[in-house]
Amino acid sequence: MTEWDIKKLQILRTLRDRGTVTATAEALLMTPSAVSQQLTNLSKQLGVRLLEAHGRRVRLTDAAQLVLRHAEVVFAQLERADAELAGYLQGEAGEVRVGAFSTAVPALVVPAVLRLRTAHPGLEVRVREAEAAEAYELLSAGQVDLALSLAAHAPTARDPKFSRVPLLADPLDVALPAGHALAGAPGLRLADLSGERWIFGGSGPWSEITRAACEAAGFVPEQAHSAAGWTAILAMVEAGMGIALVPRMAAAERVSGVVMRVLEADQPRRHVVAAVRRGAETAPAVSRLLAALREVAARR
Repeated sequence: MTEWDIKKLQILRTLRDRGTVTATAEALLMTPSAVSQQLTNLSKQLGVRLLEAHGRRVRLTDAAQLVLRHAEVVFAQLERADAELAGYLQGEAGEVRVGAFSTAVPALVVPAVLRLRTAHPGLEVRVREAEAAEAYELLSAGQVDLALSLAAHAPTARDPKFSRVPLLADPLDVALPAGHALAGAPGLRLADLSGERWIFGGSGPWSEITRAACEAAGFVPEQAHSAAGWTAILAMVEAGMGIALVPRMAAAERVSGVVMRVLEADQPRRHVVAAVRRGAETAPAVSRLLAALREVAARR
């Protein structure tokens, strides 16, 4: 029977995800030569070629992809074993590390932590703010146990490394200066704002969400100013420098000189999801936090 080495399989998996030996070495705190040596040894153990030259880089062979398809099942089962062992050892105690994007922290994570503090006082939640896409990188690298992200920037539901849990569809409202001509207009639609000057980030998730929402309404938004933080965006809206789409989860950032309008038929939404490494969802601490997040999301 073939001898399987979990550590070497994890190195191969990381190479697939990171793309280069150098990036793999950085992610695993190894040297590039150590990564190459481990993969060479794995290839000898399995009796198949795992890597082939591709320009100045390497890529995985079909045999390597076959090996990893089976390895993902093993990794998921090991996560379940960790979860059951944690339940046996910890009982009501434990720790969950959460990576979450900025508006999800006050809107979802903090209320969930407050619920758990009463129901499970021995459970500790450690929060790390991260961009939506970065949260998955942290989860994949084992630096967090649960990621809160946006569905548009998450791996597909078919990705074997993760289990995804839909939480909510967060409506996007439009922020207008208090004196704007359309601030009180009935039946406001996103298409009515096609001639406006817009404020959104120059890149990243929010830029893509704003552009996609406007394009779905039939126009390309004219970007007047670029900003990533809601404090800066709403300050510019209040000053009459432009308008912006604002997620309802960011309600705490709203200011008195800005009118928030709920859009009518073409109201866009962003979909918020939680994710864990496949198999880890049965860990007592993780499952309790997921349940608390679902309860908070349902109330929104």
